[in-house]
Amino acid sequence: MGVRETTKIAKIAKVRLGDVCSINMGQSPDSKSYNSEARGLPFYQGNADFGDDHPTPRVWCDTPTKVAEVGEILISVRAPIGALNFANERCCIGRGLASLNPSSEIIPRYLYYSLRSKNEELNLRGTGSTFKAINKKSLATVEFFLPSLPEQKRIAEELDQICELKKNAEERLALMDQLVKSRFVEMFGNVVRNDRGWTISKFGEVTDSRLGKMLDAKKQTGLHKRKYLANFNVQWFKIDASELHEMDFDEADRLEFALKDGDLLVCEGGESGRCCVWRNQIENCYYQKALHRVRCHADKLDPDFLSYWFLMSCKGHAFDHILGAKATIAHLPGVKLKALDVVVPPIALQCEFAAFVAEVDKSKFVLRETVARMETLYKAKLQEYFG
Repeated sequence: MGVRETTKIAKIAKVRLGDVCSINMGQSPDSKSYNSEARGLPFYQGNADFGDDHPTPRVWCDTPTKVAEVGEILISVRAPIGALNFANERCCIGRGLASLNPSSEIIPRYLYYSLRSKNEELNLRGTGSTFKAINKKSLATVEFFLPSLPEQKRIAEELDQICELKKNAEERLALMDQLVKSRFVEMFGNVVRNDRGWTISKFGEVTDSRLGKMLDAKKQTGLHKRKYLANFNVQWFKIDASELHEMDFDEADRLEFALKDGDLLVCEGGESGRCCVWRNQIENCYYQKALHRVRCHADKLDPDFLSYWFLMSCKGHAFDHILGAKATIAHLPGVKLKALDVVVPPIALQCEFAAFVAEVDKSKFVLRETVARMETLYKAKLQEYFG
């Protein structure tokens, strides 16, 4: 993709952050000067205001105490330490931030990536029993390599290119997600209001569902350890396998809590209703009690259709009545799940939608591979250039 993967940089002597830029620690102004009418300067208190590259103002201040200028780097100095943005306008900074004004010896984007590579070190330097913070003295002594200005420019441009490729792939993924949602509405209308007049059935009449195995620490022997999915592993339309836990599943458990292609895994708590279709993403994997395993009656419901029905129902607050008109559901136990009213369009139409989802998923797979490859390359380049 035009990104060099084998470039080496001759390591030179390290410099300290305080030697190549001025450090301006933030200070909160009088709260009486805060306003939401855009009077004065944007006021950023910490990394909660940060975006991908630039912060977004939510509060303004007409008597600023500490000011960052356009183009300066904003760095979070309170937990989480090390988050970075560029100031795209003159702004007031509170105690959770510092601004860095690079000298002529260092290119701002190079400094930005240098600090990105030091995130773990910055957090280790933090002190404090409740919320860790890094002070000016400690921040000023962070060391990194300082090559020539042409080399800094080359490195920064290479890393910018990698980040841009990753960002573009992520944006295309988001567009594809929206495309599928739009297609669902086009084919089935508003399923919360059921404005197309589809047949309505009780969930338990058109599916078979079962909660997973309860984790009981006292009964764990370690003799039959198997990976299992917890609530946090099931995200909307994807399985997050970055952290999988294990517990005992004996032979009977493995039969009872097995997963097969086409099962729909639905969160019972947390963001109740969040779901993903199981496509054998992980071998020999089971599921715990925080999840429902839903198996659709093949002549009535398709799991891909049902997953988007859950999405539209959750976002449309269709389940509010279950817990007295609350906007979110604390828990969706089996008895309440089986009692839900679900729209049942003709199965042929549902299968047409599922085929569309499958085609889009092929493109999404390629894009996810691009995102993962760029992330891996980015980390490797940070290690190569900054150690």
